[in-house]
Amino acid sequence: MEYRRLGSAGIQLSALSLGSWVTYGKQVDIDAAADSMKAAYDQGVNFFDNAESYAGGQSEQIMGAALKKLGWRRGSYIVSTKFYWGLADGPNEKNTLNRKRLMDAMDGSIKRFGLDYIDLVYCHRPDPNTPMEEVVRAMSDIVASGRAMYWGTSEWSADQLMEAWSIADKRNLYLPQMEQPQYNLFTRDKVESEFTRLYDGIGLGLTTWSPLASGVLTGKYSGGVPKDSRMALPGYEWLRESAVTPERISAADRLAPIAAQLGASSAQLAIAWCAKNPRVSTVITGASRPAQVVENMKALDLLPKLDQGVMQAIEEAIGGVR
Repeated sequence: MEYRRLGSAGIQLSALSLGSWVTYGKQVDIDAAADSMKAAYDQGVNFFDNAESYAGGQSEQIMGAALKKLGWRRGSYIVSTKFYWGLADGPNEKNTLNRKRLMDAMDGSIKRFGLDYIDLVYCHRPDPNTPMEEVVRAMSDIVASGRAMYWGTSEWSADQLMEAWSIADKRNLYLPQMEQPQYNLFTRDKVESEFTRLYDGIGLGLTTWSPLASGVLTGKYSGGVPKDSRMALPGYEWLRESAVTPERISAADRLAPIAAQLGASSAQLAIAWCAKNPRVSTVITGASRPAQVVENMKALDLLPKLDQGVMQAIEEAIGGVR
């Protein structure tokens, strides 16, 4: 396993990590989660991603119970959570980053995980209705309290990130350290263009998600949506409509021969392509069973093979599809 610093921070994350979105609480129980997490840990993975809103809090509970079952040394792994969507419908509890909600959310996540602290905490989306200074001070106070080690954002714009960082810098508060954007062969603008000034400028680290574009880049949707896939789950119709398009399916089909020539699967090629970007601190992968975890980790073996010629062939196969 390769380990990378989280931007300018001292902490190091495994280049590939394991996330729980959709699977935990929907497709995976405690025992299955523990099995997949152990498979990842045995491969050198030290970062496990989560969020308060995943499965209405069940995902954190399942991961916390799995960690307890596994009994790993606390210093040997890193976990995350994210706040914004909330778990209730009250005016101060849903779609907000107000101070009260953030403090309550932090305490709730720690309780569901069964841990003393969470390593990385994120503002899951920007909140236009809460003053940025209130958000920054609350997140800084959470870190100062020892309940979290670092704070960051997910799916914020570069301007929003810069505003938050500038407030924290001016007020001598804990700085936002990382952003969690979607990043794959179809979704690239933020990572490759918009955030460019932030990497060296403020030391931004990236924990990217959806390297397989919700599974499209595996090629498994070429013949339609399998009944046992996440795209077939109730409540994810919006994801299916936006992710599974004829153009994307055709592009994924064109990638398959390139992966085959490298002795890899399409999924491994797509994951390796994300990890090839030196600005990416870790690529968050998903899996519902240990065998999937092991297969995904083999993507790292492809990195030395992704030379200029292969990267150009990948670009031609994608053909500008977004």
